[in-house]
Amino acid sequence: MKPDIMREITPLTQSDCFTLFSRAKKKFDFPLHYHEEYELNLIVNAKGAKRIVGDHIEAIDDLELVLVGPNLYHAWFTHKCETEDIRELTIQFHKDLFEERFLRKNQLSFIKTMFEKAQRGILFSRDTIERLQPRILALGQKNGFDSVLELLSILHDLSTSRNLRTLSDSSSNNEQLNYNSRRIEKVFEYMNAHYSRAVTLTEVAKVANMPVASFSRFIKKRIGSTFIDSLNEIRLGHATRMLIETTHNVAEVAYKCGFNNISNFNRTFKKKKGCTPKEFRSNFSGTRIFI
Repeated sequence: MKPDIMREITPLTQSDCFTLFSRAKKKFDFPLHYHEEYELNLIVNAKGAKRIVGDHIEAIDDLELVLVGPNLYHAWFTHKCETEDIRELTIQFHKDLFEERFLRKNQLSFIKTMFEKAQRGILFSRDTIERLQPRILALGQKNGFDSVLELLSILHDLSTSRNLRTLSDSSSNNEQLNYNSRRIEKVFEYMNAHYSRAVTLTEVAKVANMPVASFSRFIKKRIGSTFIDSLNEIRLGHATRMLIETTHNVAEVAYKCGFNNISNFNRTFKKKKGCTPKEFRSNFSGTRIFI
């Protein structure tokens, strides 16, 4: 795997349906990355910025809406964008939010097809964006079950819209990113459930039903990172959520997320996120909700 492509562990937990993050920004500064969740990204007033989705690179207009599938790397860069009044709204939801048997129902066939196309990234037409933008922007004002129903309704309208365009060439899929075998899923489910305490390579290898040495090679090959790096990324995902949602100090966040050494937490956080936990919290601007 290319070393400059970051695997992001989002703050979504298995108890969440989706997260919505709305913010104003002067530039794009998040690196090329991928994650397990679907992402619907609405960007307003960033004409001239550059979008990368898989092997597709393109300058964007002043209004765009893109759906990115699981483990497809993507990013937006400032490039030739001259405005400092960019609006971005990002919705992320689990790949299993809608189960396969549910999606096979006749009424969900368009959404199922759209999710399949999202494996290559989808750019929606300007007409579609202008029609649905008010509802997408208003989604954060809804609560609970109503917000889930509205998200499903928006996804349905997107799936039946005209002139959508797939972005990445299907042949560019990186096999190393497609690590969603049941064995790997079990491992990540286990680490997500126990991240707050000490977790050893030996116990996780048992979950995978593999010898320790074999499992160590297996996860490195399939994920592109070591066991401890994968565990730390999960812990950092929970830590970023805690920094956003709570008033716990940095030391409390570190210990609640399984780091028993504050220096190690700060060092790992800065290496992965490009800033310290305190800087992350102080620089955080925008509204993030979890449904």
